[in-house]
Amino acid sequence: MKKLLTLTLSLIFALNLASAVSAGNFDWQIKARKASMTLRAFNLGILGAMAKGDMKYDADKANVAAGNLAALANMNESAMWPQKSDMTANPGITRAKLEIWTTFPKIGESSKAFKDSAAKMAAAAGSGIDGIRANIRANSGV
Repeated sequence: MKKLLTLTLSLIFALNLASAVSAGNFDWQIKARKASMTLRAFNLGILGAMAKGDMKYDADKANVAAGNLAALANMNESAMWPQKSDMTANPGITRAKLEIWTTFPKIGESSKAFKDSAAKMAAAAGSGIDGIRANIRANSGV
């Protein structure tokens, strides 16, 4: 009886998931994208505050924040960007522009730029405040 209940619940879950995806419900992908952007902003905020002098430079904190950015830049986020998860199809839920999909693979250039600038920041952040200042603009524009 337990096996039948487990199988039935699994089937119901799978059908609901398939229904949500086929109906264009991309809430969890959009939430994951927003989480990634929040983590980027958090770590850039630490580095930016140091660069502006709002936070005392701390090599350990700078290395951690820059390392986090590099890790985020190297994460494969392709599953977070399914077709029809743009702001036109999901108004009020996301700000992702349709051009991300209509001009693909051009978005890959931005991804590569973020990856490159995050790697440079990770290499320089622990060397002093000048290392952060030299790389902060390239990272904050991503």
